[in-house]
Amino acid sequence: MPSEISPKYLQQEETLTQECKNFISTLPKERGWLASHLYQYQGFWYPARHLQGVISCQKHFQAQHSDIFLVTTPKSGTTWLKAVIFTLVNRTRYPPVAKNHPLLSNNPHDLVPFLEIKLYVDNQIPDFSSFPSLRLFATHLPHVSLPESVKQNSACKIVYLCRNPKDIFVSLWHFTNKLRPQETGTNSISEVFDLFCRGVTLFGPFWEHALEYWKLSIENPDRVLFLKFEDMKNQPATHLRRLAEFLGSPFSAGEEESGLVEEILKLCSFDNLSALDVNRNGKLTSGEKNNVFSAGEWLETG
Repeated sequence: MPSEISPKYLQQEETLTQECKNFISTLPKERGWLASHLYQYQGFWYPARHLQGVISCQKHFQAQHSDIFLVTTPKSGTTWLKAVIFTLVNRTRYPPVAKNHPLLSNNPHDLVPFLEIKLYVDNQIPDFSSFPSLRLFATHLPHVSLPESVKQNSACKIVYLCRNPKDIFVSLWHFTNKLRPQETGTNSISEVFDLFCRGVTLFGPFWEHALEYWKLSIENPDRVLFLKFEDMKNQPATHLRRLAEFLGSPFSAGEEESGLVEEILKLCSFDNLSALDVNRNGKLTSGEKNNVFSAGEWLETG
């Protein structure tokens, strides 16, 4: 495990404001998977550092009508979805076969940044002036904890990706054990299985998280699209077309005939992106190495 990674996740208290420390001290807490504790806020569980980002995001983020939000629980295929949606909405500006395509030199997490984990982490207020007019954001937030400007804006789009909780649990168990320092030891599967089943997991409970967005996708299908990771893996072209329709940019007959759907899927495939130097040896803009994920986990990260 690279030593550069663990401090950012484990030294939770060092970057907290005193106001945040005071607030967190009033919240229910449970044993953490990675940091020492998870704290319950609005019915869901967060590490302290992420919770500060959640609160800052809720206070300051202002949604725009054209915003697109990618929502997942951790280890649900976030990285893959980021790559696919970025390529889809930018296919005119950056054709997937272009040699200067941003995905060839940037990690998907930098192209579609997390709100609470990256943009608002450590109580920072981001400057969005350099963002394109069509903004792409990712979040692990449950619907109840989204900024009010997102919940009240009927024009912005939400894409939710759900995954089999059994696979999420196993992936999360391996992922958190990789990041734990040797002196703390690893989590036994029985310990974290009990936590997961009780909903005490990163941005959990899983079931309530998914159910919120599933209900919204039924009530307002023009605003919320509920996708399943397994369906996207089994029928990627079908669900890419569905995603394009939902985002208001369906593939034209000419694009279909030219093989654009297949080109997007090829660019965003595991074999292609995991082989790129930026995803093997590069760093995220946060300074963390990209090579903390094994080849078999690349599609699951985030």
